[in-house]
Amino acid sequence: MSSTTAASRPARRSRSTRPEDEYLGAGPSFGYGFQHVLTMYGGIIAPPLIVGGAAGLSSGDQALLVACCLFVGGLATVLQSFGVKFFGSQLPLVQGTSFAGVATMTAIVHGGGGIQAVFGSVMASAVIGFLVAPFFARIIRFFPPVVTGVVITTIGLTLFPVSAQWAMGGAAVAAKGDEHTIFKNVCLAGATLLIIMLLSKVRSAIVSRLSILLGIVLGTVLAFLLGMADFSKVGDGAVFAFPQPFAFGPPTFEPAAIISMTIVVLVILTETTADIIAVGEIVGTDVDRRRIADGLRADMGASFISPIFNGFTQSAFAQNVGLVAITGVRSRFVVTAGGVIMLLLGLLPGLGRVVAAVPVPVLGGAGIVLFGTVAASGIRTLGKVKYAGTPNLIIVATSIGIGMLPIVAPTIYAGFPGWFETIFHSGISSAAVAAVVLNILFNEIRIGNPPEGSGSVFAEAPVRYVPVEALEHLQSHLQEGDTVKDGKLLDAEGNEVPVITAAGEVVPAPLTQEIPQVRKDQGEH
Repeated sequence: MSSTTAASRPARRSRSTRPEDEYLGAGPSFGYGFQHVLTMYGGIIAPPLIVGGAAGLSSGDQALLVACCLFVGGLATVLQSFGVKFFGSQLPLVQGTSFAGVATMTAIVHGGGGIQAVFGSVMASAVIGFLVAPFFARIIRFFPPVVTGVVITTIGLTLFPVSAQWAMGGAAVAAKGDEHTIFKNVCLAGATLLIIMLLSKVRSAIVSRLSILLGIVLGTVLAFLLGMADFSKVGDGAVFAFPQPFAFGPPTFEPAAIISMTIVVLVILTETTADIIAVGEIVGTDVDRRRIADGLRADMGASFISPIFNGFTQSAFAQNVGLVAITGVRSRFVVTAGGVIMLLLGLLPGLGRVVAAVPVPVLGGAGIVLFGTVAASGIRTLGKVKYAGTPNLIIVATSIGIGMLPIVAPTIYAGFPGWFETIFHSGISSAAVAAVVLNILFNEIRIGNPPEGSGSVFAEAPVRYVPVEALEHLQSHLQEGDTVKDGKLLDAEGNEVPVITAAGEVVPAPLTQEIPQVRKDQGEH
């Protein structure tokens, strides 16, 4: 759906002059709202499947988790977009189960606390996040892109073992080691991945955006035709049901698990703050400190209620922020309608059973893209970081390295105290703690740092040069911003690019042809 279609329909405005308060009518609102649900559907069903699988839940219980996460996501979306006093940014922001906490929740489950400890840590950390929300604008300085980029990248990287295990057919199949079964499962995962890639190449913007969801559907159809899918239990159970509170028992509260989830919550608060600011700029409305605090309180309030209905930590979905920019539909009531749709889907446990029946290898193929997208988002954030003349490269390198340790060697902290192992067994918690501490050490406490602008030996990039033999084909060696002036090659910052022989000797090689500054499209070959 496009903004042109929206603009062609009669729209009503409230007494407010804010663009997000535009009301398009019930039909268009639910139509555009359904598009938001489809855009984030693949992302919202993955966390309950991952955590439920780690907890050893049956397919029926995993179906219940999926339905509950849809229900809670709908509640959170309505609260965030429609809003009540002190709760909700009243912006077109879609809420759902956050990917940021998946690895940490899985670590809590594996630590022996079970899913009850996960629910307890989500509730307790949400209370802490709620109390911090009004003051978060003051401490957000400790979560610059060098920190959030590390954490988001690590979130994606730590989930790849899950994708690999899914592609093999699940933990039980991987442990059994049946090579023939694993071969068939990996081929199915590869076919699903190929379908997603092909759909991403389709000219239709809507199909491309829904490529992961459509890939899962088509991959499941392929699995059914190959006899690798079983939907015999989809019809078992109620068609319509309200989520049972505390269906898995009362939550338990373990200090180490709460600390781990609190670290995740601080990251989520940072992400949601960025999403609120971003969607405010897209919509063209004012976003002040009070509005950010209201949005964060909605996040944390929904996250506190979530475990009561068997859900997890809630946060804004960045892909839906992008959808607002693409469609140009700025009405918050469109997103509210999407929240109502999610609420209704959450009341249909049969839908959860369908999702739970999707063959695990199909999810493995989709997971490669889904989790890779999370990692790529973190890399994009790290691309905004200044590295020249700063210690940021060593912060990034060390933090990601520490975050990967428990992923490549899960027993590395086995000999440490239980509370330490629970916190640092999660690669996300490990990376987040390291990034925050190192950022404070290097960027906040400047005592002992190298002189301003000199950075560290780890941050120095290789010196750029042009081989003397390449002067005859200089055009192919130019980069964006390069110029040839007064017989010298200058980069975008005006620094001379030396000419070097094969022996490594810098030689004078005056250039006679003047070349104006190279634009991006000219510098790409």
